[in-house]
Amino acid sequence: MAWAYHNPVAISFGAGALAQLASIVADRRAVLVAFPEAAALGHVDAAARQLGDRLAGVVDDIEPNPDVVHLSKLYARFWHEFDDCAVIVALGGGSTIDTAKVLAVAPASGRFDDLVAALAAGRAFTPAKSKALIAVPTTAGTGSEVTPWATVWERATNRKHSLHLRETWPQAAIVDPALTASAPRSITLQSGLDALSHALEAIWNVNANGVSDTLAVSAARRMLRALPRLVERLDDASLREEASRAALEAGLAFSNTRTALAHSISYEMTLRHGLPHGIACSFTLPLVMERALGRRADRDGVLAQVFDVPLARAPAHLAQWLASLGVSTDFASYGVSRDESNAMVESALRGARGRNFIGATPG
Repeated sequence: MAWAYHNPVAISFGAGALAQLASIVADRRAVLVAFPEAAALGHVDAAARQLGDRLAGVVDDIEPNPDVVHLSKLYARFWHEFDDCAVIVALGGGSTIDTAKVLAVAPASGRFDDLVAALAAGRAFTPAKSKALIAVPTTAGTGSEVTPWATVWERATNRKHSLHLRETWPQAAIVDPALTASAPRSITLQSGLDALSHALEAIWNVNANGVSDTLAVSAARRMLRALPRLVERLDDASLREEASRAALEAGLAFSNTRTALAHSISYEMTLRHGLPHGIACSFTLPLVMERALGRRADRDGVLAQVFDVPLARAPAHLAQWLASLGVSTDFASYGVSRDESNAMVESALRGARGRNFIGATPG
């Protein structure tokens, strides 16, 4: 079967990779977008040393799961203060990088409300102005540094929007595992589970291709090995590097396939039940795998490369692996009844991401 793979992001990976920031920014003025704790952790100073007098300012009032209410005020202030900056350096986890992608593009009117209206209508637009984005993740999970997508939440209406334009692809990603060393156990766990979900979702996916399969299998196997040890040895630099590499590989895989059913379910779990994204998109993985097995022989063959048990036993094996990390695979554990969970799964199958699942019904 013919396929194509495309990813335009230049990647620097490894301990000390942050030192590449100065040469990537070159002679351009840059604004640093970071999470609130980044300064106390020393991350802002580390980036500022690289940028020198090219650093125009720091924006660090970033909220988890960026919501339109907060983004609206931030967006207006950002474009007023940093209109003349050519580059955004996004330093943080998925919420920070997603926020930076939103800030990087402006519609012709310059109004954030018009950007949201386009997202709500599913309407693509060509930004009148945009800024180059350099993504520097401080967690090993989201893969947002190598994808064009940003999730924008609208909690007032229980809606989730996805921004994805040619201009929201990062120009470069700097993946320095040392920057993840300060992440506590909860964030390390949630990030790693997010990456595992990205990898598996790229496999049971109608958009899978030869390159995404290779990356996804490597990512999933690497995270399955590394994460249980890492959450018990948070200061282990070699395990941090393994997790960062797994997250990067998973990001490169789903940058072409997008996510599928597990993520489609996760949005409702986050919006309605407040479940952190990494847990929300991973606790259903055994359930989704059971639905995927036997659908397509080629997908079964790729999934078999991930697990060291017979494929028929893989869902139970994965459920036990999650349980060993303290993650329940039962909807009831998160306050969701059987009727609600069944309705949630059926609704998710009809969603944009759910339709990427090989077990979804066409139409």
